[in-house]
Amino acid sequence: MVKKILVLGANGMLGGSLFRYFSSKPEYEVLGTVRSPEAARLLADQGFGNTVANIDVISQKVLSDVFSFQPDIVFNCIGLIKQLKESKSPVSAIDVNALLPHRLAELCDFHNAKLIHFSTDCVFSGEVGNYLESDVPDSLDIYGRSKLLGEVDYGNHLTLRTSIIGHEIDSNLSLVDWFLSQSERVKGYSNAVFSGLPTVYMAEVIEKYIFPNEQLKGLLHLSVSPIDKYKLLSIIKDVYSKEIDIDEYPDFTIDRSLNSSHFQLLTGFTSLSWEELIVKMHEEYVRYFK
Repeated sequence: MVKKILVLGANGMLGGSLFRYFSSKPEYEVLGTVRSPEAARLLADQGFGNTVANIDVISQKVLSDVFSFQPDIVFNCIGLIKQLKESKSPVSAIDVNALLPHRLAELCDFHNAKLIHFSTDCVFSGEVGNYLESDVPDSLDIYGRSKLLGEVDYGNHLTLRTSIIGHEIDSNLSLVDWFLSQSERVKGYSNAVFSGLPTVYMAEVIEKYIFPNEQLKGLLHLSVSPIDKYKLLSIIKDVYSKEIDIDEYPDFTIDRSLNSSHFQLLTGFTSLSWEELIVKMHEEYVRYFK
C-alpha cells in the first residue's frame, strides 16, 4: 500500500532532502509545500515538481486545505533557523517554532496522520554536551526556547531532537554551503562539538528505523558520533576536493552533542562513520546541486 507523505517546508535543507528521497521511491506518494513559486521551480529543475507554493503556514485555512491531500505521515520541516534575523523576533519565533507544531498535531489527529516534527540541539546551552532526553533544556535565547515550546511529545506523534548539515537550494547560510563558497582561509573550531546528521542520511534513518517502528512516539534524540567542527570541515574538504586552508581554532568552546542511546535501544540504529556520512552528502550534492 502506498504511503502518502506531506513534507512541509520542502524548499529547506531538511525538507528538500526528505522530499527528494521519498519522491524517488514508488512506494510513496509525496507532496511538498514551499514558500514561493521560485522555490517550486528550483525543485522542479531537480526533477521534483509535486509541490504547492505560496503556503502561509500561519493561516489555519491554508494549512487545512493542504491536508486535503490526506497524508499518512507529515514531516514538519518548517522553522525559523538561528541564522535568520526573524528567529530573534519573539512574535515570529513563537508563531512558527512554538505554535505551528501543535497546530499541525491537531490537524494530524483530525486526519488520522502521524506528525514527525524536528527540534534542535539548540534547546541546550552547550556547556555540558552528551545531552539525554531527561536533561533539562537550558537555552536562554528566543530561538532555543521557542523550539523547546514547539516539541510535540504527546499522542502518536514523534519529535526528533537533532541537528543537521547539508545543502540548500537557494542560499548558502548553512555551514557546508558557506564553507564551499569560501576561497581563502577559514577557521575550524576544534572545541565546537556537533553530533548532527547529513539531511540525506536523515531520510534513510527515518525510512529504515522509524517507519517500521510505528510505536515510536514522544521525544527522542537522534544523533551520530560527536565530532568537532575542525575535523568535520577537514573531512568535507577532502571528500569534496575543496582547495582551502583550515586553521584550527581552539578558543571557542561549545558542546551541544546529543546522546541518542535510547533511540538506538528502541530501533537498533547504528551510525555510519563520519567519512561515510560525508560521502553520502557529497553524492546528493553531485546529483542535485552541482
